[in-house]
Amino acid sequence: MSSSSSFEKRKAAAMAAMALASTDKSRKGSIDTPIIPLLDSLNAHPSFFSTSSCSGRISILSTPTPTTTNTPNKKARGGTWLFISHSPADPTSVTDLLFPTHDPPQPQPTPGADLTFRFEPFILAVECRDLDSAQRLVSMAVASGFRESGISSASKRVIVGIRCSIRLEVPLGRVGGVLVSEEYVRVLVGIANEKMELNRRRTEGFREVLERGLVGSGVLGEYNCGGDCFHEDGVVDSVRFAIREGDVDVEEAEVDSHLGKAKCGFSYITSIGDAGDAEAVPFFSQYVCVICFLISCEAYALCLSVDSQCHMGNLSGLGAHDCSISVSKLVTIGEQVEKIFLWGHSVSILDDKHHSKALIFGGFGGFGRHARRNYTMLLDTQSGLLEAANFESSPSPRMGHTSSVVGALVFVIGGRGAPLKILNDVWMLDVDKNEWRLLECAGSVFPPRHRHAAAVAGSKIFIFGGLNNETIFASMHVLDTENSRWSEVTVLGEWPSARHSHAMVSNGSQLFMFGGYDGDKALDDIYSFDIRTCLWKKETAVGRIPRARFSHSMFIYKNYLGIIGGCPIRQHYQELALLDMQSGIWKHVMLNSAISYLFIRSSANVVGDDLVMIGGGAACYAFGAKFSEPMKMNLLPLLSTNALLASSGMMNKHGTHKAEGHSKDTDDSMLGLRESSEALTESSNLDEMLDGIPELSGRKCWVLQLERKHAKKGKDILKKFEWLDLGRKVYSCESGTHISLPVTGKFYVIFHKNELDRNQEFLGVNNHPQEPLVAEKPSIEDISSQTALNHLFSFGGSFRTDEVAYVRNSPKSPHMVMSEAVCSLIKKWGLPTNLIEQIPTRWERLGDIVVLPATSFKDPAWASIENELWPAIAKSLRTCRLARQGRIAPTGTRDSTLEVLVGDNGWVHHRENGIFYSFDATKCMFSWGNLSEKLRMALLDCGDEVIVDLFAGIGYFVLPFLVGAKAKLVYACEWNSHAVDALRHNIQANSVADRCVILEGDNRVVAPKGVAHRVCLGLLPSSQNSWLTAVRALRIEGGMLHVHENVKDSEEASWSKHVAKSIHDIAKSEGFCWEVSVEHVERVKWYGPRIRHLVADVRCKQLQI
Repeated sequence: MSSSSSFEKRKAAAMAAMALASTDKSRKGSIDTPIIPLLDSLNAHPSFFSTSSCSGRISILSTPTPTTTNTPNKKARGGTWLFISHSPADPTSVTDLLFPTHDPPQPQPTPGADLTFRFEPFILAVECRDLDSAQRLVSMAVASGFRESGISSASKRVIVGIRCSIRLEVPLGRVGGVLVSEEYVRVLVGIANEKMELNRRRTEGFREVLERGLVGSGVLGEYNCGGDCFHEDGVVDSVRFAIREGDVDVEEAEVDSHLGKAKCGFSYITSIGDAGDAEAVPFFSQYVCVICFLISCEAYALCLSVDSQCHMGNLSGLGAHDCSISVSKLVTIGEQVEKIFLWGHSVSILDDKHHSKALIFGGFGGFGRHARRNYTMLLDTQSGLLEAANFESSPSPRMGHTSSVVGALVFVIGGRGAPLKILNDVWMLDVDKNEWRLLECAGSVFPPRHRHAAAVAGSKIFIFGGLNNETIFASMHVLDTENSRWSEVTVLGEWPSARHSHAMVSNGSQLFMFGGYDGDKALDDIYSFDIRTCLWKKETAVGRIPRARFSHSMFIYKNYLGIIGGCPIRQHYQELALLDMQSGIWKHVMLNSAISYLFIRSSANVVGDDLVMIGGGAACYAFGAKFSEPMKMNLLPLLSTNALLASSGMMNKHGTHKAEGHSKDTDDSMLGLRESSEALTESSNLDEMLDGIPELSGRKCWVLQLERKHAKKGKDILKKFEWLDLGRKVYSCESGTHISLPVTGKFYVIFHKNELDRNQEFLGVNNHPQEPLVAEKPSIEDISSQTALNHLFSFGGSFRTDEVAYVRNSPKSPHMVMSEAVCSLIKKWGLPTNLIEQIPTRWERLGDIVVLPATSFKDPAWASIENELWPAIAKSLRTCRLARQGRIAPTGTRDSTLEVLVGDNGWVHHRENGIFYSFDATKCMFSWGNLSEKLRMALLDCGDEVIVDLFAGIGYFVLPFLVGAKAKLVYACEWNSHAVDALRHNIQANSVADRCVILEGDNRVVAPKGVAHRVCLGLLPSSQNSWLTAVRALRIEGGMLHVHENVKDSEEASWSKHVAKSIHDIAKSEGFCWEVSVEHVERVKWYGPRIRHLVADVRCKQLQI
């Protein structure tokens, strides 16, 4: 018997047994409810079935001791569960069990048995058809956060174990002798509940992997990495970007720290870009997807793709394309084409009377060992002739720079020459003289940067944004090429946020900018900048906006603004997004190509009617570097489809879009064109479209019925073009002879509006379907949308109303549960629907209190239903206490104004970096953003040091100094009486009270003098009023000051100098002869737009006289 047949038999037997609850061999006796949807998805795939599982549990286990069982082996002694829960545990239930106030019920565990509190995460055993499918499953499990997953058996049966390490096991003592306090048990339950929530999100993410990537396809696809990476409630993990050292020097392997900085540590995923300038892919949504892209039939792990609309079920509108254009390889002759296998390079188009040449400079890659380059290449875009341009001198090797053409001159600005070598130089290439020259620019300071964007208007080059280590810029600088003078523009209007890896182009007197990365997430906003008025404006347009991205390219062609490529990428295809600047409508064009390409950090230049793409690619630990060859695509089809759109009358007056000060009539529901140039619909008002179709007016769900023999290919076609409704299940009908495939309403509109001549037949009126076509059958991946429609017609499909409407039972996120509960109350009490906008998408947790943002539920109308509202929100977020954040009181004591909405009080217990903090959240502030700085202080070696903390609070830095850094003694100055009460409690709880002296009052009065090796000044926005006190607190020999302040990102260097000079002057006035220097500036967090929380480590050292 073949191994495949044996697998099928074992799966059939396992599925039959699973259907019978009596056959479950676990102690519980049934499958855990939270993971039933995941198991259904897994078992629906032909290559897998589950053999055992656990959704995760919190338990207290009683284990007999060796003396009571005479069995030394711990596992053999067995045990009894005193408590077990597969959902977050109630702390009171646990403490009542361990600390009963009355006689406990019988039977009781063995007296003297060991008691252990445990959290055990999700675990799943899966039998796979073969090693190939097992390896794919392990890859997705690891990427979803289950890092300890692996193939546990590969001999007779291939078994995969899916598991992770977020466990907890703490001894509590013995039955009849619990050794820990009730308060400590509550802390343990809180930690376990946090792990349970993390476990739930990670498991949900893995289910998304299966549903989006494997079910029905057998190949890796788009899948979700799990909410453990980033979740709206503030629980953050991060990514360590893996670097392939064989490709680059060791120093090149330093990833931009602001992109790869870990807070909790998660797992490897991949890196994009060269290792020295890695395209670190951000987690910036509750739903984060890892894409595995198939290039030349090889699985090539690329990047993370975020599309919360897709996860929320709004799939029908994402796949529509107005037409398609072909991407062809630009064949080169002359120099080796590998020399322009680059990314992070620049391309400038040089035109003469006869042809256009692309001047290519810099970038990472090239022939042989990949490195940063500084050679210049010329590519004739018509003949394909590739030549090396030889100059006497040239800029240093770099990437992430810009090049701009002004007349016969090319200007190269900035870039990154090495991981720590960020440039701000300006080089000019005189094409006529064939020479490079370094310019000495005057005017305002232009800070070093890379990954910025540049656009030319007249003789001026406009620069916006960019990156310098962890500094992301939001400033606009202008270089006047006529006098080589820099100026920083004072702009007005809707100023864009700080960003890098964005794109910007000029069109007349306007600049247009799209996308980028702001340090937390990819962006999907588009701005215009009027160079006459210096006014920024955030633009809005009709239709589906391009997905958020960075490291993409932009171009202008006729009246179109085009956006192509970037990261994250999408599976199956890449698209070209076009904004018609006359009608203000977004269109989307599918790129058809049999050649693999990666338009990430590539260049896009319009030459005549062609779009020429040069360079681009990605690097990954598992698969090395991948570069794109030069590509070309003809843009003329865009003009023909636009003309046909206007002539066909499809731009109906359903809505009016205003742009450039005048109105343009557009159709909100019919915005696209397909290849045949007939209109498709964006389905923004699908009900209105369907009302005009008598056969389907009022119907909401449809299926396409196909004979079983055509169902597989039909489903593949529907999935490719995103016509398949993934919110419902496929099912058989007609006694199993036909398969019903759920389709979107958009798909039906496409058929009805564009194939009226076949409509009656397609709806099933004609019962004599055509035979399938027997002509040449290209791969589904290569066919166009029109060919796909023809194939579906040839299968003899018929539309039916979905009477069954099987809906996937997807677990709901807390935000979704809360939104449904609040919307129900709004409807019940007849409140305005615009109140929905005040439902928060993120929140924080302080101990067991969920804290809503200050801006949530602020409308007075909410007060009329608050008795129902707050309990409903608390229930949806699974918390017993709910609060709303307030602004920190603008008093010297910086009191908290947190408002408790559900619960008796605001006293919370919080554990962070191994330190216990307790405080009344309604009276004392607590900052999550200082986590990294507190950890930095805790990692210092202060065993022989006396430390003075001038702004101790509840012990934000006092406790890290005492618990982590093992300080000899800490003087803690604080004048908020509530914070002092909490501080006293916290030093006792962390057993460090013997090394801490609390000085209550104004630090300028109570702080000690001449005793400190180190002084902490942790007050924002500035601690400058206490710098004199800090200097006086240091010993005569000097010491270290940690100076906190909020600083504008462009003023970091000048602030550092100001701090050093000011401290020196103060010390001199106090009679100290010190050398004062800033040893390090720590960037803690973004405090606001363009404002950073910085900490300067100021060394004061006594000079030898």
